[in-house]
Amino acid sequence: MSSKLSIDLHKLAKFTNIVIPIIAILFFLAGIYLSFYFHFITVTFIFLTVINIFYLNVQTHHSLLRNFGILGQGRYMLESIGPELRQYLFANDTEERPFNREERSEVYRKAQNIDSAFSFGSQGNFDATEIKLRHSLFPANKSKMKPFSVTFGEERGIANTYTIKRPVIISAMSYGALGKPAVQALARGAKMAGIPMNTGEGGYPKYHLAEGVDLIFQMGTAKFGVRNEDGSLDDDKLRDLANKDQIKMIEVKFSQGAKPGKGGLLPKEKITDEIAELRNVPKGKDVVSPTHHLECKDLESTVQFIKKVQDVSQLPVGIKMCVGSFKEVRTLIREMKSQNIFPDYISVDGSEGGTGAAPKAFMDNVGVPLYPALHNMQNILVEEGVRDKLKLMAAGKLINAGKMLVAMSLGADACYTARGFMLALGCIQALQCGNNTCPVGITTHDPMLQKGLVPDEKAVRVKNYIENLEHDFIELLTATGCESPRGLTSENLYVPEGTNLAACIHQLESASSN
Repeated sequence: MSSKLSIDLHKLAKFTNIVIPIIAILFFLAGIYLSFYFHFITVTFIFLTVINIFYLNVQTHHSLLRNFGILGQGRYMLESIGPELRQYLFANDTEERPFNREERSEVYRKAQNIDSAFSFGSQGNFDATEIKLRHSLFPANKSKMKPFSVTFGEERGIANTYTIKRPVIISAMSYGALGKPAVQALARGAKMAGIPMNTGEGGYPKYHLAEGVDLIFQMGTAKFGVRNEDGSLDDDKLRDLANKDQIKMIEVKFSQGAKPGKGGLLPKEKITDEIAELRNVPKGKDVVSPTHHLECKDLESTVQFIKKVQDVSQLPVGIKMCVGSFKEVRTLIREMKSQNIFPDYISVDGSEGGTGAAPKAFMDNVGVPLYPALHNMQNILVEEGVRDKLKLMAAGKLINAGKMLVAMSLGADACYTARGFMLALGCIQALQCGNNTCPVGITTHDPMLQKGLVPDEKAVRVKNYIENLEHDFIELLTATGCESPRGLTSENLYVPEGTNLAACIHQLESASSN
């Protein structure tokens, strides 16, 4: 007959609830008859007794505390440190989300300029479920590789075109979502490495501008920094901002991968006096952006709004969107054709994208993942005969060169990443971005936590990450036999038939052609 070790929590709780006041009485008597110093322990147990009485008989919010008292509080304490226990003691190197320990380690090593070579084989899956790059029997000659270059605005023939020389850009992260030291470190590192940085939708980009880095000003649906009181675009504010030398492009955000169909969200805990001023919002209240731009009531007005931003800014203007309906995308592209108005780029944000704060229902249930979204966006543009009218950008967990090359094989001209750069700053994936309690000082405005992030030190890590990312990018590109990313197509990818991803791509292809 087998037996197992078990604990009767009901009996243990009853025992605990009786013993705590008894111990308090015993130490009280010991303080009287033996030594006064026992009273220090008496006070502790009297405090525990009062707390226990409150849990059991006064509070009504938590059933567990009402039934088990202080023993139930122990359960909540263990639950609160559960993520840390799993991350450091129980989870293996490849099972955490959204990035596992192996993926994070790769970024850390690049940021610290440590050789990223590993031994004894990869820990990745090799069970015919992964997209792989197809290498060539005849890798490209490095001496003949064409330098990376993408020019935005050249299709419209504008005077203020903008050219990037590296395949990666720091994705949209606003001052508000990030604290001041994090913005400073990212901007300095980007400046050192010669890449642009997206400001995010945080209003006037005060600390982004202070570092001298090239900037892509993001205009969210609330138009922080360039808005009228009614939420419409203030042409003069946009014109003044666009006239600054550091502002190289404007990005109009229609939707975001982590919360498509919903506006931006900045929790009230993160709204300081300065942020309230820069965004022109009140303190003590969550800031929730509108679900769409006031000016964009239908397809015709949406395309007209893109044109207005182009005319006012006189800069390359892109749009950012997470794909929801390929039918809608196709009709939008056809409306652009009808009006002969095109953005200078479309940034496709996958539903796996990250954010400082978003409703879990949206993160889990809305939007198309990056690869199928990008693949079908490319197909639609080609089928409509307008692929040469604009550039394509990609965003969504593109933290390493392999994922970037997959995105480029599916149509992207360049790649965004945000969380890759957060990891380069030292992010430990504590998942506290929206609570103002980031333990490494990145997504917090608490001065005590921010002091752990020294911008000069972290800027070097950002620079190292960019340079080592580009090194891997060139090495992998060489292996494909292509001398330039422009030579990449979906033929350079191995997408296993019968897998969920292949089925998804085929299904979406069929839907987009109907």
